[in-house]
Amino acid sequence: MPFIPATATAPVLAEVVRSGFVEGRHRGSLVLLDADGAVELALGDVSVPVFPRSSNKPMQAAGVLRAGLDLSGERLALAAASHSGESFHRDLVQKMLDEHGLSEALLQCPPDLPLDAHERETYLASGAVRSRVTMNCSGKHTAMLAACALRDWPLETYLAAEHPLQQLVHRVVEEAAGERVAAVGTDGCGAPLMAISLTGLARAYRTFVLADPGSAERRVADAMRAHPEYVAGTRRHDTWLMREVPGTLSKMGAEAVQAVALPDGRALAFKVEDGGGRALGPVLGRALRLAGVDAEVVGRIAAAPLMGGGREVGEVRAAF
Repeated sequence: MPFIPATATAPVLAEVVRSGFVEGRHRGSLVLLDADGAVELALGDVSVPVFPRSSNKPMQAAGVLRAGLDLSGERLALAAASHSGESFHRDLVQKMLDEHGLSEALLQCPPDLPLDAHERETYLASGAVRSRVTMNCSGKHTAMLAACALRDWPLETYLAAEHPLQQLVHRVVEEAAGERVAAVGTDGCGAPLMAISLTGLARAYRTFVLADPGSAERRVADAMRAHPEYVAGTRRHDTWLMREVPGTLSKMGAEAVQAVALPDGRALAFKVEDGGGRALGPVLGRALRLAGVDAEVVGRIAAAPLMGGGREVGEVRAAF
């Protein structure tokens, strides 16, 4: 039987306001943990499992390190990335493939265009076409293949849930989240996807920033925080936040999922129920302020103007 989540109505996390009129609402659930790891605020049911989507990538990157792959710096950040498909992302993915004797043909993520809209226009104008290297998960897939090649694990089935690498990732997720994986699905890139609660997701990010130096978890967190542009891109919230609030670990996921941990152990995670990405920035901005983050970048992250006739006529705003 498939897992069926609770059907209780989730609270409104964001409102869509046009010309002073509320024309839409985004519901969801959100959890804040204090520095000791206790739940400080819970909106909605934060104990039911969700698919964290790409917010699981730090755990997947830790899995390839535990498999023995020696990555660091920009390469490790890219292994945990949902990159924008900018030229420096594509170049490093190709370089990593070459370094490990791999080819693009071995990647099992689907061919795609750059995730970033501005980069996509430039990319298409140059005459380029969809490719697996350009797909936002290509860094993760390259790292997974490299780990499998190192361990002499099958390359053809590296995305199978029963593959040794994916079983290792499964264990990392459970250890970091402090709970059992409730369900295993298939992510948009084809990789196995482990369902945990929002509380477990926030706890996992807290685990990574507080992990012992040199551990797989801490190495991933440190690489992401040192090279945030490789985790996301030059025009992305995760990059801005990690660059401008030192020590912060941040990673979004598809379907409007977000997880963040601050260096002192405070952490948050949320999911917008309808997957509305336009609500992600306003909800994240409000959650950061509730977590005590007072930085200019929070306002930029929260800004989500609505346009009408080429001018600003409203906004998507947090409602909690």
